[in-house]
Amino acid sequence: MAGWLSGVPFTPLHSAFARWTRLGLWRRLGQRLALDWRRARGDEVVPSAVVADSRSLRSAPSAWARGIDGGKLVKGVKLVAVCDKHGSLLDLALGPATVDDRAGTPPLLPQLAGLGFQGDLLGDSGLKGAPFAAAALVHDIHVSVSPGGTRDDQFLPCGIRWVVERLFAWLSRYRRLNIVYDRQPDLFAAHVWIAMISIISRRLVAHTQAQQAV
Repeated sequence: MAGWLSGVPFTPLHSAFARWTRLGLWRRLGQRLALDWRRARGDEVVPSAVVADSRSLRSAPSAWARGIDGGKLVKGVKLVAVCDKHGSLLDLALGPATVDDRAGTPPLLPQLAGLGFQGDLLGDSGLKGAPFAAAALVHDIHVSVSPGGTRDDQFLPCGIRWVVERLFAWLSRYRRLNIVYDRQPDLFAAHVWIAMISIISRRLVAHTQAQQAV
């Protein structure tokens, strides 16, 4: 659709998208906008606490990975996301749906440390365990597990853990992200980052316009 609207043929457009993906430009831009939004809200650039959780997504047979999440009865890919209190995505990891959160989250620890984060990593019982907590302490990250409760058979996350659930709800509005068709994980991750770039850019524009109107 972007090529149709801009008059750019699909082949050079997709080549540019793939090249920017390999260079990590989508990820860096999404992280930069997340930090800019924190600054616009009057917060410190680096958060003192982040929230992690996972979501299982259906994947096509031609996708790069396909596992089965027995608890959610989903055959596909697991997306592990880490966000701040505003629900802004800070980093993500992808793997087959059979991988649990403790195995999918460790690759994110050095990446979070690279952003300068040293604080509390909040999560549910999927992150429980001494080996994972010890691996996080190497990067000065402290794991805090708080199982969510229920009310009227509805899940109720504790504290600020609900913000990651809202993040998944935002991403689900982008239909391209609800079923994984990509043959490479970095291509799908790029689409997730593009969705976050769209979300945070609109936040910043609305915030700027509100300030100018005062």
